[in-house]
Amino acid sequence: MADMIRPSQEIAAVVRRWNDAMRRKDGATLTNMLSRSEHLRYQGSAEGESWAGQVFRQGFVDHVREIPDYDWEEHATEAFECGSVGWAHCLATLRFSTTGSESLHRFTFVLHLEEGSWRMVQLHVSNPTNNFEKMGADHRALDDLIEAARADNPMHGQSGVATVMFTDIVGSSIIAQTVGDVVWSRTVNDHITAVSANVEVNGGRMIKSLGDGTMCTFSSARAAMVCAQDLQRGLQNIPAEPRIQIRIGLHTGEVIDTGEDFFGTVVNKAARVAGLAGAEEIRVSDATRLMIGTDPQFSFSDQTAGVLRGLAGNHTTHLLAWRDATPD
Repeated sequence: MADMIRPSQEIAAVVRRWNDAMRRKDGATLTNMLSRSEHLRYQGSAEGESWAGQVFRQGFVDHVREIPDYDWEEHATEAFECGSVGWAHCLATLRFSTTGSESLHRFTFVLHLEEGSWRMVQLHVSNPTNNFEKMGADHRALDDLIEAARADNPMHGQSGVATVMFTDIVGSSIIAQTVGDVVWSRTVNDHITAVSANVEVNGGRMIKSLGDGTMCTFSSARAAMVCAQDLQRGLQNIPAEPRIQIRIGLHTGEVIDTGEDFFGTVVNKAARVAGLAGAEEIRVSDATRLMIGTDPQFSFSDQTAGVLRGLAGNHTTHLLAWRDATPD
């Protein structure tokens, strides 16, 4: 039977050891983890950072020593193997102590099984975008939604990279006081039902609804963004009152199955990103923006960076456009 492609925790662990050795500038470990093959290749971000074979093996450690010290925040790592070949993709933010700057980096690795050990045979790193600073605000309702979902533990058995989406009705308390509990309860129930149906159509899963907010997951960042756009457009087309407005936040990262908790930083950050969104806005993290590349279906604006409560460093987010263009 032909070898099958399968997720590989072993290769993910090898990649994380490599990333840690890079951060510590551990030349001996890095050299040992490189393939002995003349077909070894490396492609970096800067002009001229393209090396091959023994030239790469012999000069890479000196190159690493020239890199300023930095802190490392991993957002997501995926790894797979098929026979004697493996590969991985990693998203991480690097924060450099010399300048105080930070930037999202993308890493890809191809590994080959040599004498019983996985070794790097091709590496690629790129840095897509600079960041700009801006502070945001958080909303407690999103924290309550996370805690309620965690208590139910509905993500049991899920692991790997996922895009998490939070939705939240803006100004719900004032509307409820105005229209009364009966009307508002019916309005919210209809809204949650519509969100659930839209999520399902787009291949996602509603993890939890609480009050007027929802938490959903998607295996595809693209599907999550399509769903978010559909939700905002759908609300514009509802003539009945009371009219509601929602904020939406998306973040992509690794959901890890620990046997006790199946959430991780990706869920917390998605909630914080949603907290930065205003009424009728969809805000996405840098990681989610990166996942869909230059897909012409999506347009972004208002790139900002700021502190997210409970998460170290600055975090870049973008507004995702959803309104269809109309003639003047």
